[in-house]
Amino acid sequence: MACSRPVKRRFGAALPGSRAAAYAAAMRQRSGAVVCPGCGRLVDVNEPVCPYCGRPSPGMFGYGRTLQRLLGGFDLSLAVIGGCVLLYVLSLIIDPRSIFRMAGMFDILAPSSSALAVLGMTGGFAMQQGRWWTILTAVFLHGSLLHLLFNMAITRQYLPHVVELYGSARAWVIFVVAGMVGFAVSNLAAGVPTIGASGAIFGLLAALIVYGRRTGQHAVTQQLWVSAGMMFLFGFVLPGINNWAHAGGFAGGFVAAEALSFSGRRESPLTLGLAWGSALMVVAAFTLQLVRLAGILFVG
Repeated sequence: MACSRPVKRRFGAALPGSRAAAYAAAMRQRSGAVVCPGCGRLVDVNEPVCPYCGRPSPGMFGYGRTLQRLLGGFDLSLAVIGGCVLLYVLSLIIDPRSIFRMAGMFDILAPSSSALAVLGMTGGFAMQQGRWWTILTAVFLHGSLLHLLFNMAITRQYLPHVVELYGSARAWVIFVVAGMVGFAVSNLAAGVPTIGASGAIFGLLAALIVYGRRTGQHAVTQQLWVSAGMMFLFGFVLPGINNWAHAGGFAGGFVAAEALSFSGRRESPLTLGLAWGSALMVVAAFTLQLVRLAGILFVG
C-alpha cells in the first residue's frame, strides 16, 4: 500500500500528457482524401504537394480536416476587409478628435489627414520624402465610413469571383499589383494625397474582363466593360475621387491577369512565391512606415 501512492502519482502526472497525445493521434487522418484549402479539390491526405494548385502539404500533415473544422476555410475577401476595417478603426483612435469633425455626408467618421499620414497615406509629398512603400500601405486605408463601406461592399462582390476563377494566390497578386500600379500612376500624374482600395477593385474588375475575353464569354465581358465604364464615370461626379488611381489600377489588374493562368491550372512555385512575396511586401511596407514614424518621434 505504501508504494501504491507514488505509483498513482506517477500515473497521475503522466495522464494529461498521455491523453493529449492520444487525442492528437485520434484527430490525425492517416489515409483517404481531403479538400485542398488552395483549390478546393480532393487530394490524398499524404500528398506532399497538391497536384492541381501546387499548394504544399494540402493535407496539413493529416490535421487538415480538423483545422478546417476549427478555423473554417480561408476567405481572402474577408481577410482584406478585416485588415481595412482594423486600420480604419486605428486611424480614428490615433486622432479621435476627427470623429466630431463632419462637414457633410462624405465626412462621417472621417480620420484626420495626420492620422492617415501616420499609417501610410501616399501622394507626391510621400514620394518626395522617399516613402515609396506608401503605394502599398495606402491601398488598405480609407478616408471615411462611407468610403470604407462602399469599397468593402464592392470588394466583397468582386474578389470572391476572382478567387474562384484564378485561385486565392493569383487573386491576391492581382489585388496588390493593381493597387500599387494605381497609386504609382496617381503619384506620377497628379501627386495628390490619396488612399483607398478602389484602384485595386478596378484591377479585380479588369481580371474578370480578361477571364471573360479569354474564355469567349462575350456577353459577360461586355457587361463588365459597361460596369467598369459606369464606375469610372461615377468618379467624375463625386468630389475627391482619384480617377488616375482607378485607371492605373485597371491597367495593372488587366496586365497581371493576362500574365497569370486560371484556377483550373496548377499554381506554379513562381505563382506561390509571388503571392507570399506580395503578402510580405505589405507587411514590410507597414513596418517601414512604423520605423519611419518612430524615427521622426525620437529625433523630434
